[in-house]
Amino acid sequence: MTTEATLPSTSASPTARQVLTRTRGIVLALVLLLAGAIAIAVVRSNDRHGTLDPRSADPLGSRAVAQLLADRGVHTRVVTTLDEARTAAGPDTTLLVAVPDLLTDGQQRQLHTATAESGGRTLLVAPGTTSVETLAPGVTADPATSADSTLSPDCDLPAARRAGTADTGGIRYTTTRLDADECYPSRRLATLLRLPASGNGDTVVLGAPDILFNKRLDEQGNASLALQLLGSRPHLVWYLPSLSDTTATDPDDEQSLLDLLPSGWLWGTLQLFIAAALAALWRARRLGPLVPEKLPVAIRASETVEGRARLYRKANARDRAAAALRSTTRTRLAPLVGVPVTQAHAPEALLPALSAHLHGDGQPLHTLLFGPPPHDDAALITLADQLDALEREVRRP
Repeated sequence: MTTEATLPSTSASPTARQVLTRTRGIVLALVLLLAGAIAIAVVRSNDRHGTLDPRSADPLGSRAVAQLLADRGVHTRVVTTLDEARTAAGPDTTLLVAVPDLLTDGQQRQLHTATAESGGRTLLVAPGTTSVETLAPGVTADPATSADSTLSPDCDLPAARRAGTADTGGIRYTTTRLDADECYPSRRLATLLRLPASGNGDTVVLGAPDILFNKRLDEQGNASLALQLLGSRPHLVWYLPSLSDTTATDPDDEQSLLDLLPSGWLWGTLQLFIAAALAALWRARRLGPLVPEKLPVAIRASETVEGRARLYRKANARDRAAAALRSTTRTRLAPLVGVPVTQAHAPEALLPALSAHLHGDGQPLHTLLFGPPPHDDAALITLADQLDALEREVRRP
């Protein structure tokens, strides 16, 4: 029977308190980063609340222009779904699309089909590259925005000439249509376009929403331009696209998560993976190879034995102590009686050889070398004395 010792955990194993102490700096930094991100999100959400909403009195809302239009007999109605916007389009209606870029490709196509032959006016507020090409065919958005926000009309459109300078600087547009009115140019590209449609209808593309904001309405000719663009018909339908609109889930427009992520995010994620791999490689090799180090003090073997014996005694590990004594005795006796050391712990190999050498019965030897652990300290001391006596007997010439 062989006895396997289970090594206790070393003192180098970190405790929960030590792990917490070492990582509290990282945890604190993460908490501060998360708190900062939440605070910024809250502040930004408050700033953008009610943007371009004719019911909002916030600085970026449009309640002021809606009230001025109401004083002139123009009724403003807010809609949030595509079906409402399509139904409302007509010759006596101006349809304002607040954020065209929020519309899916299918929604943009449906909206253009409904407004192209309506005979009314459609005003697109700062449409981007994709949306403007669908909602206003023949118009292309320039990647570079206007450097100046306040621009001069420089065109023959009566509304623009009467308003004068206005804050239209934003997205710039080019068009292939020869009948288009190109106004408020910035570096030869227009920031306001009027595209005639069938009947008396038209489409107006506005490069920036500034003239509709409450805080900018009283500056330059913003109020005049906004009232003329939105007040040419007795009814104004203010379309605020909503993500809850059921038409936004058109199966033809379904996109995967990767399609919704901009290309910069994918490249940034790849960079993070590379950085993490390099950091792992650096941390794995930072200590270098193992280097043997001489102990400053030589420890005697007897002190080591005494120290281990005290540990056994403190833990009441008489079974381990007895197993260690018997294992060491068997290892020393085996070569003396002609048994290989590899078979020193096999009773069927060691006991017959010992019995033949001592010319005695093997049963007491089996109990002594392979018996049960002692039940108290006195029995352990007796076992140690008997093992010493057995070894002296075998070594006697």
